[in-house]
Amino acid sequence: MDTLDTRITRLLGCRYPIIQTAMGWVADPALVAATGNAGGFGFLAGATIPPEQMEADILKVKSLTDANFGVNFHMYQPNAKDIVELVIKHGVKAVSYSRSPGKEMVARLKDNGVVCMPTVGLPKHAIKAVEMGADAVTVQGGEGGGHTGAVPTTLLLPQVVDAVGDKVPVLGAGGFKDGRGLVAALAFGADGIAMGTRFLLTKESPVPEQTKARYLSCNNPADIVRSEALDGLPQRMILNDFLAELEKSGPLKKLLIALRNGLAFRQFTGASLPSLVKSALAMSRSGDLTLAQAMMSANAPMIIQKAMVEGQPDIGVLPSGQVAGVIDTLLSCDELIAAIVTEANRRLDSLQNVRAGQGND
Repeated sequence: MDTLDTRITRLLGCRYPIIQTAMGWVADPALVAATGNAGGFGFLAGATIPPEQMEADILKVKSLTDANFGVNFHMYQPNAKDIVELVIKHGVKAVSYSRSPGKEMVARLKDNGVVCMPTVGLPKHAIKAVEMGADAVTVQGGEGGGHTGAVPTTLLLPQVVDAVGDKVPVLGAGGFKDGRGLVAALAFGADGIAMGTRFLLTKESPVPEQTKARYLSCNNPADIVRSEALDGLPQRMILNDFLAELEKSGPLKKLLIALRNGLAFRQFTGASLPSLVKSALAMSRSGDLTLAQAMMSANAPMIIQKAMVEGQPDIGVLPSGQVAGVIDTLLSCDELIAAIVTEANRRLDSLQNVRAGQGND
């Protein structure tokens, strides 16, 4: 098992270099704890949780496992500073984040020993993240779910390893599901893999069975498309009737959807309307987005909730990596991680035999 001891396992204090990414409505305490108990490292979703529930969820994870875990959130969300303080208060091992990182928040976390692990989509973003203080970076290729770029993991991962791998551990994300993928990532110079969709499709995942069945029925990776219809940024989602209709909608209809979901998100989280508008404005200034697009991005969780919580996969969006098109079984987290580790060690042994055979020629 020593071959799977990497810089990321030592940094996070986990047994295997297998990370469960935070997915809104999916990465709940039960899934995070099950991942940790199986030897991986899980991130609790904090972008869709009201502040008072965030603390309860952190404590729930702690009651279910002694393993280290992390919290994911957006540093532009209205309660970001509250989450930072909760992470510090309860000794959470790590945080993950993506767009618009806050320099002051990163500094505050690092000053208190919290591992900072942003997700990036380009080498230049990885370089900037490390300059800002990132302790590790997760690089997601175009196969990954949710917001994603166009460059495949096989091209992007080695670029990021070359850019920052001598300074911090690098994790590969997008297209991983098994031990072969883990060995491939290690061969590219990464320190481990991060998976979202594969953990979404586990027995401990809270996603309703109807929605899981919809994911499992998608047996063609080409049906998991990149679309800008939701918020103006490329997102990878399973193509369903709702997404197809959204693709055909004009700016006014999209704005109405954004406003409706903004009000719903405000009611759910308890955030004030000015704080939501401020969050959307911050996003619109940080990228090439209209205010309506930024509002859709800030409030997309309420659209995703239809499938992920209410079990109505046809009237919400289904964020997914293309890997869902080649997954046909639900495993427990323990079964999944054990299978990955077993296969990875078998592949590594096979490669050692190949190398030994070459040495005898």
